[in-house]
Amino acid sequence: MIARHFEPDPGHNTRAMRVLSFVLSLAVTALTTQQPSAPPILQEPQTMLLWPNGAPGALGEDDGDKPAITVYMPPNTAGPMTAVIIAPGGSYARLSMNNEGRAPANHFNTLGIAAFVLRYRLGPRYHHPIELGDAQRAIRTVRARAAEWHIATDRIGIMGFSAGGHLASSASTHFDAGTPDAADPIDRVSSRPDFAVLAYPVISFVEPWTHQGSKTNLLGEHPDPALARSLSSDTQVTASTPPTFIYHTNADTVVPAENAVAYFLALRKAGVPTEMHLFRNGPHGTGLGQQDPALAEWPRLLANWLRISGFMKSSS
Repeated sequence: MIARHFEPDPGHNTRAMRVLSFVLSLAVTALTTQQPSAPPILQEPQTMLLWPNGAPGALGEDDGDKPAITVYMPPNTAGPMTAVIIAPGGSYARLSMNNEGRAPANHFNTLGIAAFVLRYRLGPRYHHPIELGDAQRAIRTVRARAAEWHIATDRIGIMGFSAGGHLASSASTHFDAGTPDAADPIDRVSSRPDFAVLAYPVISFVEPWTHQGSKTNLLGEHPDPALARSLSSDTQVTASTPPTFIYHTNADTVVPAENAVAYFLALRKAGVPTEMHLFRNGPHGTGLGQQDPALAEWPRLLANWLRISGFMKSSS
């Protein structure tokens, strides 16, 4: 048998080297072109005036004359995010900015939701329609800057506590699509919230169970009965009123639960998706209820409602 001697094919080695070089170049290109993840937007809370050049109807230059929003962003702002404007309570005379502002904003951030705490003008210095105008401006501002803040324009809600709940329900029943030819771009967008969250809200200004302090601070000592009725949110609900979640306690003697029940029934009659949780115990002004094991359930019920209603990502 004749032994055959095979010489290595230099062409084969060359082709192998070319393939290896091509693979390495792809890997290097991928590493060098990979974009770093964008840092969170506004990593610390930041307060912004709703009208930087002065609010319409302002009576002075103090902070109370300058409506504003404080922006709280979650750690991951990749978006598009749900957003909530939060109106603290305080009888339209003061603002519970911690219990009914900062605390719920931080809670929403844990759910991946952007929060905007509203500082609106107050009575008796300011009367209607100033407060409603401030809330509408806040909604328009968030919607107009949605792309900048990575917010979904169809998932912008409003939340209100007590008198702030009245303001939130007023914004839910008094809104417009914006003015297309307005000089201010913010005025061109809709002021309708996509959903509402009401915590022990003031609703009626005509029933015996109204909260008289809120009514007087907002409308004055002797308001026109027609105006009081038009600002009784249960009388203003239509099919266009946004889906609403309501929390109240049966033991609330400051703002009786009849307010929440009346609004719930009006929403139900109009065919508006709504959910209400009326807890047995708990005083007025509980905020998120974290000091009470029973009441502490309501933020979890809210999160579940937001998910099933399509206002929050299921992974949040």
